[in-house]
Amino acid sequence: MSNGQWYPPEWPERIRALATGEITAVTPRRAATVMLLRDDPGGPGVPGGPAVHMLRRRASMAFAAGAYAYPGGGVDPRDDDRLVRWAGPGRDVWARRLGVDPASAQAIVCAAVRETYEEAGVLLAGETADTVVGDIGAAADGGGGTPGDDADADRGAARNADSAAARDADRDGWEADRAALVDRELSFAEFLDRRGLVLRSDLLGAWARWITPEFEPRRYDTWFFVAALPPGQRTRNASTEADRTVWIRPSEATEAYDKGELLMMPPTIATLRQLQPYGTAAGALAGAAGRDLTPVLATARMEGGELVLSWPGHDEFTKRVDRAPAYDSNAPGPDVPGPNTHGPNTHGEQHPAGGPR
Repeated sequence: MSNGQWYPPEWPERIRALATGEITAVTPRRAATVMLLRDDPGGPGVPGGPAVHMLRRRASMAFAAGAYAYPGGGVDPRDDDRLVRWAGPGRDVWARRLGVDPASAQAIVCAAVRETYEEAGVLLAGETADTVVGDIGAAADGGGGTPGDDADADRGAARNADSAAARDADRDGWEADRAALVDRELSFAEFLDRRGLVLRSDLLGAWARWITPEFEPRRYDTWFFVAALPPGQRTRNASTEADRTVWIRPSEATEAYDKGELLMMPPTIATLRQLQPYGTAAGALAGAAGRDLTPVLATARMEGGELVLSWPGHDEFTKRVDRAPAYDSNAPGPDVPGPNTHGPNTHGEQHPAGGPR
């Protein structure tokens, strides 16, 4: 039985064309995606454990239609240039962790937090360095959320009652700000200033780094993060590119992928498998500190009459296909968008790293 690995049929042609010089590799753009976790209490005969928030790309999407992914998207260059209201590990600490300069580190972390808010309605920010906002998602859509979120929101309701009332009174304002972020009319730094908030970088853990293969027309250098759903907040489907959002155990998602029931890109299923050993969301967040962030980049080679496509360290994704026909550079190409995903932040796009649009 085939699994749910996403594999575009045009890849063999593009690989051959890259090898012969008919096309050239483009420089990858920076992106970030977030595996948002919450603790699932389990049930009779079912142990508790973390569940991850995932979205399914609409069937009408030209790229990776029906694939499951995480919230995420491209870096806004404005976040390189202006100091953002910040709490948690400093930019220099994040720079060493992510393998970039401090300005880039700020921009990448901003992308992770901003895109989680844009696509899931969850905001990893607070009025102070040790607080976090309450249920922004409910403020925006009147209370609707991803199925199963109500219990999580209720647990934080008492702690956030006063601020929740204020947010409810400003429901339209929050949603207008989120829409302005989506449309890039408002930078994330401006949003934080307007709302009097600080970005809580301590609520994120860097997990992995995947780079779109060199033969793709749009490429992204994507950092994967892990975060726990803040008390009192709930998720919602705020993305125009998704027709469904779910909370699902990593073990259940990987089992469905193995059966061919869920379609996913290699980085998505790889990170889900890596989450399986953790018994709590907090445990996964703590485990992020020891994760290897060496970039994963697919390689292609010819063996006999076969093209072999592989991802170093991830043998399960190796593909062997017959030698591709000649690449026709004048033929209409597939519509292969990039991150927001899945140039960055161009909405309607998704990158092959399995997260940002």
